[in-house]
Amino acid sequence: MRASLIQIAVDEGEAVNSRRSRVASLVREVSARDGSDLVVLPELWTTGAFAYESFADEAEPLEGPTYEAMSKAASEAGVWLHAGSIPERDPDGPLYNTSLVFSPAGELAAAYRKIHRFGFDKGEAVMMAAGSELATFRTQDATFGLATCYDLRFPELFRGLVDAGAEMFVVPAGWPARRLEHWLLFARARAVEDQVYVLACGTGGAHAGVPQAGHSVVVDPWGEVLAEAGEGEEVLTVDLDPGRVSATREQFPALKDRLLGQAPPKRGARGA
Repeated sequence: MRASLIQIAVDEGEAVNSRRSRVASLVREVSARDGSDLVVLPELWTTGAFAYESFADEAEPLEGPTYEAMSKAASEAGVWLHAGSIPERDPDGPLYNTSLVFSPAGELAAAYRKIHRFGFDKGEAVMMAAGSELATFRTQDATFGLATCYDLRFPELFRGLVDAGAEMFVVPAGWPARRLEHWLLFARARAVEDQVYVLACGTGGAHAGVPQAGHSVVVDPWGEVLAEAGEGEEVLTVDLDPGRVSATREQFPALKDRLLGQAPPKRGARGA
């Protein structure tokens, strides 16, 4: 299968409605030009991941304007579309950092509310609620597990996705440039330790004055970097072989040796 990651540069002078329209056009253009089966967008590209003061004003219901625009783009392009994430306002009031995935028919295939929120005692960590459920979606080629940005620092989440059948991880992000090496390290680490493909899509430009790392990256199950972007707006298109996941796990069956985090073995009857 073929995947395209669109590394968008978030320009603070560009209106959100204009960016939605531009990104929808990019999805159609990239899928037509590259023959993509899957297109991936970055985290919080409508607002900027560090534009905390905009979260409340720009928050949308799940089926809001970004949902509608991306659903239409997916159906018009005939692709699976991971539409990055949006600041979602739940009907009961909380905000969530929510990723949306659409099928080639434009139907919602998965939604994931980011579990690990960044900021410690400020920003996203205090302005948004934490998600509580893992999320996957299945195409005809593979099962994909969803994570977002700061989640990359928490390997137990990815083990849970592997247990749910994930063969590829999709990770949209708004990762700061000052921690670029961590971004690249974690993307490779999650691929190697879970024997999966990692498709990590970041942003260019700056979010509320915070320079973004860019460097979207695709890593295979052996930890080999198949493609890596630079700092600006860019598209990565990569051919993926889902069979490589099962082959890697057969050739080097490390996951079978897991002991911690597994259900404890059943004990036999006393005296057996």
